[in-house]
Amino acid sequence: MPGASIRYCPDFLDRLDQKRLHRQLLDELHWNRGQVTVFGKSHAIPRLEAWHGDPLATYRYSGTDHSPHPWTLALDEIRHLLQQFRSDLQFNSVLGNLYRDGEDAMGWHSDDEPELGENPCIASVSLGAGRDFRLRHRSKKDIDPVTIHLESGSLLLMEGSTQKYWQHSIPRRRGRNSPGERISLTFRTVLVA
Repeated sequence: MPGASIRYCPDFLDRLDQKRLHRQLLDELHWNRGQVTVFGKSHAIPRLEAWHGDPLATYRYSGTDHSPHPWTLALDEIRHLLQQFRSDLQFNSVLGNLYRDGEDAMGWHSDDEPELGENPCIASVSLGAGRDFRLRHRSKKDIDPVTIHLESGSLLLMEGSTQKYWQHSIPRRRGRNSPGERISLTFRTVLVA
């Protein structure tokens, strides 16, 4: 994938920890159904989300400022595991996404907001049902899209110029292949003035 630095670790979290953390996160995080503004119109996003982090880690995306809720025990535990995995991963915030079923999705986008810096590192930890994670090049349409199936307990790292050149999404999965509930935690570092 030209211009991308991506690493997938399918067994980042132990299976017993996955179930415990999934339950904790459902209870502890401040889940809400946010709004997104597209071409001047406001729409409810097709999933629940929660923004947590250090007190000054305010994040602006989809036309809205998000002030963080404090770290929870489960989030802090996973953040610590990321730092053990790689000592340079020092995140100050996390966006949680709760996909309740196959109808919940995430459209094509890049995590390229100015407060994330020029080459942000995004660490995505998945819990619950597996989902397809799609990537496509932003300008080179002759490059085939890539699909990575994110299993429960997996870690996906996106670094370097990935956000500059690539978009990603979580497509809907309807019908008999509709998955169950999934939590995605995308740890990141928001630049604080």
